[in-house]
Amino acid sequence: MKIAEIHIYSHDLPVKNGPYTIANAEVWALDTTLVKMVADNGLVGWGETCPVGPTYAEAHAAGARAALAQMAEGLLGAEVSPLGLHRRMGGLLNGHNYAKAAIDIAAHDLLGKQFGISVSELLGGAEVDKVPSYYATGVGAPDDIAVLAREKLAEGYLRLQIKVGGRPVEIDIETIRKVWEAIGGSGMRLAADGNRGWTTRDALRVSRECPDIPFVMEQPCDTIEDLQKIRSQVSHPIYMDENATNLNTVITAAGTGLVDGFGMKVTRIGGLQPMRAFRDFCEARNLPHTCDDSWGGDIIAAACTHIGATVRPDLLEGVWLAAPYIEGNYDAQNGIRIEGGHIQVPTGPGLGVVPDETRFGAPVACF
Repeated sequence: MKIAEIHIYSHDLPVKNGPYTIANAEVWALDTTLVKMVADNGLVGWGETCPVGPTYAEAHAAGARAALAQMAEGLLGAEVSPLGLHRRMGGLLNGHNYAKAAIDIAAHDLLGKQFGISVSELLGGAEVDKVPSYYATGVGAPDDIAVLAREKLAEGYLRLQIKVGGRPVEIDIETIRKVWEAIGGSGMRLAADGNRGWTTRDALRVSRECPDIPFVMEQPCDTIEDLQKIRSQVSHPIYMDENATNLNTVITAAGTGLVDGFGMKVTRIGGLQPMRAFRDFCEARNLPHTCDDSWGGDIIAAACTHIGATVRPDLLEGVWLAAPYIEGNYDAQNGIRIEGGHIQVPTGPGLGVVPDETRFGAPVACF
């Protein structure tokens, strides 16, 4: 099965009740990029990538489409083989994992349809039929976030991630304490996600002033060097998120004992093929992690859910989706939804979702 056509779409995803606020950005709407890949046997696969604006990471929507256009001609006629496609994409363009991920996801969707099996089966087999999600608050007032924490606990979420950073650290400390008052003793796990927004000074202060609260510090500071500086001085586990840009960095961070787990994005690492290797490495080192993406609709949500379903359950911290923050689904019948804090793993072939492409309008580029 070879690639016969590639079509690239741009689609706007407004943020419900926006903005969504993190330490380094306010998000009102996001421009997602979708890839429709048509094989020479007529089967169609879909991929997606949606950076959270231009400041969250070294990625942006126009860059994704430019990178895809740079590679597309060179991918026509290639075998629909994820490993082979990654090697071919590497020969066509250096870097830009987040754009390459859309091709990778579309290839997995096509292969699943070709063989009549789900993407999770392609990735080794699902451990569960429902994966736990987790809820990520925006940066907000301490009392408001505590109220939200109680609501999400009641809805069935097993983990809460509160956004911190980008403001006086005293407010972050108050937020952590009030949230723990709301959920402490419930069994709900807690992460404080700095999105690179704390200085090392702030991270050290938070850990020293909250020694009684068992939370994970997720990407508290900006650089790997910052994490190295605080590692021996904090009493809380450290998870790497934004710094985990590729498998090489992941292996180094884990091998040197720098981190206790990861918040991993499928598109950041380049798609499901490298995500599978990441999953297996984390299992070998007994490291918990998430299977997320930064934003996007049903296509990226399905990809995250499928890989999440294959993770050893005691190591899966959850699958975060943008679904609670956006309106509607690409696939009205099989679209990905969170119910009771969990996500049903799609059962159809490939990703298990078939988008209504009329929602996307005309492609911005065709090859």
